[in-house]
Amino acid sequence: MTIRTRFAPSPTGLLHVGNIRTALHNWLWAAKHGGEFWLRIDDTDPERSEERFVDAIRADLGWLGLNPHGQERQSERFALYEARFEALRAAGRVYPAYETQAELDLKRKIAAGRNLPPLYDRAALALTDADRARLESEGIAPHWRFKLEHETPIEWDDLIRGPQRFDAKTMSDPVIRRADGSWLYMLPSAIDDAEMGITHVVRGEDHVSNTALQLQMFDAMGATPPAFAHEALLTGSEGKLSKRLGSLGVEHFRGSGIEPEAVRALLARIGTSDSVEPVVEVATLIEGFDFSRFGRAPARFDEVELATLNARIVHQLDFARVASRLPNGMGAAEWAAVRPNLTRIDEAGEWWRVIEGPITADRDPADADFLAAAARIAASLDWSAEPWGALTAQLKAETGRSGKALFLPLRRALTGLDHGPDMKALVPLIGQTRTVQRLS
Repeated sequence: MTIRTRFAPSPTGLLHVGNIRTALHNWLWAAKHGGEFWLRIDDTDPERSEERFVDAIRADLGWLGLNPHGQERQSERFALYEARFEALRAAGRVYPAYETQAELDLKRKIAAGRNLPPLYDRAALALTDADRARLESEGIAPHWRFKLEHETPIEWDDLIRGPQRFDAKTMSDPVIRRADGSWLYMLPSAIDDAEMGITHVVRGEDHVSNTALQLQMFDAMGATPPAFAHEALLTGSEGKLSKRLGSLGVEHFRGSGIEPEAVRALLARIGTSDSVEPVVEVATLIEGFDFSRFGRAPARFDEVELATLNARIVHQLDFARVASRLPNGMGAAEWAAVRPNLTRIDEAGEWWRVIEGPITADRDPADADFLAAAARIAASLDWSAEPWGALTAQLKAETGRSGKALFLPLRRALTGLDHGPDMKALVPLIGQTRTVQRLS
């Protein structure tokens, strides 16, 4: 059996960090088993779905390296839904209901006043053909509900949450189709999972009750249901569900200089028993991905942790991986020299300006003779050797300076800064001519 997972976003907005985590986990599970990861665009709502969001979803997945094996769009599958719907109606598993939203709200209020659960009372099942004809002659179009089977408990073994059990008698028959004929999420999703051969559905724990309902839909269609893994939802760094998480997406990460490798490394591990590490190669994440390592506690997403992880990722990236994003003229040696001091790749431009110049440096008058000696020594050195070590050794012998008094004036004169990359690596890149000029 080919393992096949799917990521099924609605194109009503941009992906946020929770969506990205779901997509990543579906992709990792398929990749671990040599299977397939599919993208399904759930665009059954034409009023809210926008093509620009479809394009953005595809681009975001591409940036993350989560390339699907295939794609489907629900808006192109209405004939399939209609056929399944008619079969279920013929089998008595879907039925029309005529209550208005106001009437349903009133029923819920009455139930709440009696301390009863807000369950639909199935009043529509008591309607006769004459009743339905009269209602429709009055211009009342029905919405459609899926009829749950009450006799058998709904059970499955969740890959994260373990054994799950629901009593259908405690659940309302879900509305699957609106009065205008448009589809709600539940039935088309189940139909697609069956028709597409989806073997595993990985999604948030807020879908657990949906799964219970959909398992009866699979059974009613005579289809084998996929295995389900419901993971704990993301929370903000303060430990609570955060509205901000809904605004954090690829556009935000890219604008903040976050690398896709850092996003993958964090989202693959938070919420599991594995430590979050700066893993650059995705093969390592694939190998270690296992639902048995997921916990039930909310997974905490922290932007500070992501930024720290990003810096550790940047420190591992080789020149070929970043060359197209570096300033013109900056080569492998310059990248290797400045990389340990970066938190994001675009900071390399600042150090390229330090190397190329010109720079502005504050010079202490008390260091004038010291820097003049440094310029004289630098001009006389064999620059093909290791110039920084030779320069500082001769200066120490000649001036008696050591430690901070020796090194800091040189760094300031050569870079204009008190900190930065290892001068042993930086000085050869600045070159002899610029070094002598700056010291002078």
